[in-house]
Amino acid sequence: MVLYWTVWIIVRAGARLLFRLQVSGQDHIPRTGGVLIAANHSSYLDIPILGCALPRQASFIGRMDLFSGIVGTILRYLGWIPIRRERVDRKAFDEAVARLKAGRVVVIYPEGTRSPDGRLQPGKPGIGMIAAAAGCPVVPALLEGTYEALPPGASWIRVRPIRVIFGQPMDFSAELEIESEDTKKVIYQQMSQEVMDRIAELRREMSFHVTPCPETESKRHQQLTL
Repeated sequence: MVLYWTVWIIVRAGARLLFRLQVSGQDHIPRTGGVLIAANHSSYLDIPILGCALPRQASFIGRMDLFSGIVGTILRYLGWIPIRRERVDRKAFDEAVARLKAGRVVVIYPEGTRSPDGRLQPGKPGIGMIAAAAGCPVVPALLEGTYEALPPGASWIRVRPIRVIFGQPMDFSAELEIESEDTKKVIYQQMSQEVMDRIAELRREMSFHVTPCPETESKRHQQLTL
């Protein structure tokens, strides 16, 4: 707990100084009880930025290859959940559900991996499966500016404004009163897409008054018109 909030303070201070970090919609995150945070993913910066934007301690779901050596030890100590992306990872799934049922916050990136161009990608059904099993609300989150600061393949961080916006909680309980396993699979995928649609809405609603750098101006226009 002490390590988590120590890292939180340091990262938050650095993000505000370097990226002029702005966070809005934190009041949409329930103060108690399990909640699943679902965010877009286009940069390695998404993890520390989202972590320091959350007012509650959160468990991130991260790919298994990150959990090796001293880095893996630190991530586990910080409460991360390792997951194997090449198949359905029942152990990671059960751990995420258990933490949500225990009243904790879990972060997931529905797209499954970083977007190669900053655009929103289709969501995967895993988020629907976890939300259904845990019976918890899903709070959509938009990370804007992390792609410009550190896109996939970049070897250095660029100073760009970053903003995090949390949307209103989404309740899928009415959609889960079904018994057919085949129908559930379809519903899980629909839930994931609804979350991604809501993140796209947050992007459209956002007023990000910053002039983009020349090399990303075209991509920025495409993102805002998704």
